[in-house]
Amino acid sequence: MAAAPASALQRFMTVARPYWVGDRRGWAWCFLAGLIVLMLADTQLAVLLNNQTGELTSALAARDAPRFWSAVRAMLWVLAFAVPVFATYYYARDAYANDWRRWLTQRFLDGYLRERRYFHIAAEEIDNPDQRIADDVNTFTGRSLHFLLILLGSLMQLVAFSAVLWSLSHLLVGFLVAYALTGTVLSLGLFGRPLIRLNHWQLKREADLRFRLMRVRENAESIAFYGGEQQERHQLQQRLRAALLNTRKLIRAQFALNLFQRGFSQLSLLVPAVVLSADVLGGRLEVGQAVQAAGAFAAVLGAVSLIIDNFESLSRFVAGIDRLHVMAEALQAAPPEAGIARAQGRELDIKDLTVQAPGSDRVLVEKLSLRVPEGGSLLITGASGCGKSSLLRAIAGLWTQGSGQVSHPPREDVFFLPQRPYLQTGTLRSQLIYPSTQPALDDEALLKILDEVQLRHLAEGEGGLDRTQDWEKLLSGGEQQRLAFARLLVHAPRLAILDEATSALDDANQKRLYERLRQRGTTLISIAHRAAVAGFHRRVLKLKGGGRWTLVRTPRQDTEKTGD
Repeated sequence: MAAAPASALQRFMTVARPYWVGDRRGWAWCFLAGLIVLMLADTQLAVLLNNQTGELTSALAARDAPRFWSAVRAMLWVLAFAVPVFATYYYARDAYANDWRRWLTQRFLDGYLRERRYFHIAAEEIDNPDQRIADDVNTFTGRSLHFLLILLGSLMQLVAFSAVLWSLSHLLVGFLVAYALTGTVLSLGLFGRPLIRLNHWQLKREADLRFRLMRVRENAESIAFYGGEQQERHQLQQRLRAALLNTRKLIRAQFALNLFQRGFSQLSLLVPAVVLSADVLGGRLEVGQAVQAAGAFAAVLGAVSLIIDNFESLSRFVAGIDRLHVMAEALQAAPPEAGIARAQGRELDIKDLTVQAPGSDRVLVEKLSLRVPEGGSLLITGASGCGKSSLLRAIAGLWTQGSGQVSHPPREDVFFLPQRPYLQTGTLRSQLIYPSTQPALDDEALLKILDEVQLRHLAEGEGGLDRTQDWEKLLSGGEQQRLAFARLLVHAPRLAILDEATSALDDANQKRLYERLRQRGTTLISIAHRAAVAGFHRRVLKLKGGGRWTLVRTPRQDTEKTGD
């Protein structure tokens, strides 16, 4: 039986609770207590200002000069405290929200990067995780604190001003309660679910458009070579159209909400005057007391009309909670059960390995057994789509669906080179030592490695190894692959996995780099289509599709094993 969907409060607590019970709980609760103290002081000062406003008005109506100037002095004293308290409260609130955002973003990043969740999460249909971490977390912490504090402030305001209002008019209090309850019920019934749904889709549509624009920027050169501007424009236009269509629906819903909110708030200005008119006109109530009652009425109505006044922001907030809740659950979920067993050893040893495509029963490799001794080499070949890269993913632990066992050296002794290297915008040094953050070699050793891959010129001129560039745009495909080889030489792993890592290199460079790895005694696993690569490997694994395979020694040797 499927579990019932979580309520909005449960989804909120899933995301928010760790901050209040985790390692920052002491600081979080103490700072919140300080904010509440500031809010209490601000509320009490607001009551005093409202009282003095009434006193000031009554003194003017009575033409009593001493009483008027006494009220002015009292109001100035109140303002002297109210202004710094107000400013300090909002400064502290924003600082608190910023700390919460820092903590919660780090928590999401930890989960996102843990156990390669960033790789697997795409298959779970969670769109735009980057936007959820960068934008939705920021909105969540800021809005959560905002709504929590205005809720507490409204309760304080309700208690403080209700006493004032009750002392002036019981009838006004009764009318206020009925008016506020009617408005709240109507706003929830008419605008609640549609606005939340529309805001949820607006967040998704805007993120899709931004992601597509980012893809154009990242692949500008390829698009320019293809002349693909028309296709890209079409794709961008589709996403823009979807965002604008949803925005149009939001505008219509917001128009109806604005009509309701404006009518509700404007009528509230008339209500106190109508209810108290008989007492003022009959001389039973001073004009200043009527002004004081109107101020108290507005304050209490604002407190009990919290949902009505903030309905648009609340609907956007709830939509953002849904997106963060889905991602939080995905990051906290246990990783999928691995059908392929893994073990550590000194060499690559594969036993009865069957690899299946994720989410399907399609077999890519079936019952593969082989051992690559230390310093040995294996070339994987086959037609496009037969499962070569999938086999590498299974060896590296990225794909777990299937059966059998893979034993290989520890992860820090395994290095992977893809066909298109990943290059950051940063220093040349950071490219060489990636993924490490601190270099294990001195500058002289790094420069010597650049010599080996014929890229010494990159370190010449201003900056040297600390020269900063957008290397992906600056370097050609062959230079990028040679820089990736330089990384491999810097880390000196025991096992290197190369997926078409020399496809952009000329034969001379390819031969020199492979021979360099063989001299170091590095175990090599390669995927390649060029026939010349076979000469650098002792055995060749040919994948034939449908799970079938053949393992041979160098092309001039006889077949060792077959998986036909």
